[in-house]
Amino acid sequence: MRVLHISPLYAQPVDTLPTQEPMTGFYWVSCMRSELESQLPAIQAMLSQVGGAPLVDLHVSDLLNPALPSNYDYTSVYDILVFRRLANAHLPPLGGPHESMATHTNTAAGTGNATGPAAPATSPTASPPPSHRPAHALPQRDAPVLQRVETQPVGFALYDHVLLSVHPDDCFVQENFWQRLITGPGKGDGRQQSSKMPVEPADLMLRMVNGMVDGYLDLRRSLTRQIDHWQMALLKPNKRFSNWASVLDVRLALHQLDEICEDQRAAIQDWTEALEGWPPESTPARQHERELLRVRSRDVLEHIERVTHHIHRMEQSAETAVQMHFSAQSNRANDIMRTLTTVTAIFLPLNLIAGVFGMNFEFIPFVHKKDGFIWALVAMAVISVVLVAYFWRRRYLESEEKE
Repeated sequence: MRVLHISPLYAQPVDTLPTQEPMTGFYWVSCMRSELESQLPAIQAMLSQVGGAPLVDLHVSDLLNPALPSNYDYTSVYDILVFRRLANAHLPPLGGPHESMATHTNTAAGTGNATGPAAPATSPTASPPPSHRPAHALPQRDAPVLQRVETQPVGFALYDHVLLSVHPDDCFVQENFWQRLITGPGKGDGRQQSSKMPVEPADLMLRMVNGMVDGYLDLRRSLTRQIDHWQMALLKPNKRFSNWASVLDVRLALHQLDEICEDQRAAIQDWTEALEGWPPESTPARQHERELLRVRSRDVLEHIERVTHHIHRMEQSAETAVQMHFSAQSNRANDIMRTLTTVTAIFLPLNLIAGVFGMNFEFIPFVHKKDGFIWALVAMAVISVVLVAYFWRRRYLESEEKE
């Protein structure tokens, strides 16, 4: 369990749980789900002293439930937000030390693109994993299979002067924001940092939620490559496609991700509506901070809608690829049937000539002549050449694969 006192100018760790409201700023108490369960009486006492009321038993159960979907609830004293983020080891890091470092840092903000703090760095010469290579460069044995989208809930209990966040074990969201707040604004790893410290618990909560949503945006790259692979496999007309189980897994994973984003969207919408119902602030500074909260809430909601839009677009792409596959197979079957029908039409006159001269009559023209057989063959050859030329001119014997 970690306690951090956050003021407008700095953030300072606190060794013990606070017992009273801070003079300035607020407290951020972050703990693992197991720590909340084992130290629940002490945390409830702290929330009663600093926040004004302990957590309701139902909300405690929600924070301890690892299978709870994203949702929002509130009481007259505090707000509860549960938001599901990507699991830490959801995707392998990209090749190269720079990408490995970037994904390790991004995972701390909820991207889920690293395998953990002990994951070895990828060498500069190592090739990227199959799920991050272009679809056309993937051999069949390295065909990417869309992984099940694993998520874990992060719970927030929002009071006026304290923010309690409940994380899964080894949560990079907690570690990343802890380091960023301890380091201070503008002193991070060279990337663009926020211009100031969080001014209230809601501000810090929205920053962490925004980082978790950005993880789903980063997931689009891997999803797009894997969808592209199956599209190209489905649209190969000369090969029989039989891996329908993997295509079904892709669609199921996209549906699952869509449900996750819908729950997130509903939770943030409920939070935004509740924010509009807060009592108005009296000072211009507080009014400005309240407006910034609304802006940040709308930004989080817009990011979730972007993820949902991309998921719907990938679902449409997968569905279109399947439909185009069956259309291409149907056109190929039609091409084969057209060729067979044309060949049959060429041999019909030849069968007619053979049938006429094969009748068991005594007096048939050309039957008793020396050159009768030759004339019959010449007639068959001329008719065949004429019919082949006619059908070729009409493009009945031309393959559509050349076009």
